[in-house]
Amino acid sequence: MDTGAAYGKFHRHSCACSPQVHKRVFTKEAGCEEFLHQLPHEYYDENMLHGLLISEVKDYEDCIRLTDSFLPFVDNWAVCDIMSPKVFAKHKEKLLAKIKTWSKSSHVYTCRFGIETLMSHYMDKDFKAEYLEIPASARSKEYYVKVMVAWFFATALAKQWDQAIPYIEQNRLAPWTHNKTIQKAIESYRITPEQKEYLRTLKMNSKEKLGIGE
Repeated sequence: MDTGAAYGKFHRHSCACSPQVHKRVFTKEAGCEEFLHQLPHEYYDENMLHGLLISEVKDYEDCIRLTDSFLPFVDNWAVCDIMSPKVFAKHKEKLLAKIKTWSKSSHVYTCRFGIETLMSHYMDKDFKAEYLEIPASARSKEYYVKVMVAWFFATALAKQWDQAIPYIEQNRLAPWTHNKTIQKAIESYRITPEQKEYLRTLKMNSKEKLGIGE
């Protein structure tokens, strides 16, 4: 585990680290292991550091175990999104099964993490159209899940337009997520002007369709 790199990245992401976290400069594996098993943490900065340390774990099975142990304690988008284990890239086949499990979770940030991991690792050369069903099936009312699904599909429109656009044309996403996807795609420099113009024609406008008041 590259603890020095993780701690350095932690400082770059934290404006004002607490004294409690400043004490935790890990130079030995034993110190890391002890910290990673001290759940729940008391401070936000400790959770941020925890996520960064998990991202540096080199053994896939250990990384999955630590991730599964930590996710139930994640209670905000910043800690969720800072986790990006490098070892995942080397185990795409096994990782996909975990993504499907995480994405079905009723816990907001476990679900969000699953969808974000899918977006990070399967949107390019490992992409398959069937993977779009994973986020499309996440019909959560939680804001941080809905916005993650929109982010995913906006990215899919930028990278895999032909496979992703039917989900918009056929209204296969929840109304709020549908419109948020279009908004994010239109804001993207990776979407062509012609595509943006077409997306504007697909926006849902009626209060009934948008489910306003629900």
